[in-house]
Amino acid sequence: MYTMMQACRETDMTYQALKYYCNEGLVPNVKRDRNNRRVFDERDIKWIRDLVCLKKCGMSIEEMKIYLNLCLQGEKTIPQRKEMLARKQEALRISIQELEECVAYIDWKQNFYDEVLSGERPYVSNLIRVSDD
Repeated sequence: MYTMMQACRETDMTYQALKYYCNEGLVPNVKRDRNNRRVFDERDIKWIRDLVCLKKCGMSIEEMKIYLNLCLQGEKTIPQRKEMLARKQEALRISIQELEECVAYIDWKQNFYDEVLSGERPYVSNLIRVSDD
């Protein structure tokens, strides 16, 4: 069994975030010790890690609640869960493409600056007007 702090270390969550997830009902079947403090078993830890991943994938708390509810209904809801995950996956792929375009821009700009600093190319800026004398 894991205490809250141990569970936080195992799942890379803050204490406040894990407490919030528990209070929101995202960690079902939370057990309590004799002092009424939350304790977690290995299955809980695995589920909390899943929640951390879903959050990183952009899933909202409400979407996680829907996903959890589907999971709790068992195998019959696998098609709905697959559809939810497919939508998140597509959104992530779009985000990755956008980030790759941003990295490509920064690579180009860094190269441009290197060429200007080495004298290979003159500095031209879209922000600084050069008078036409």
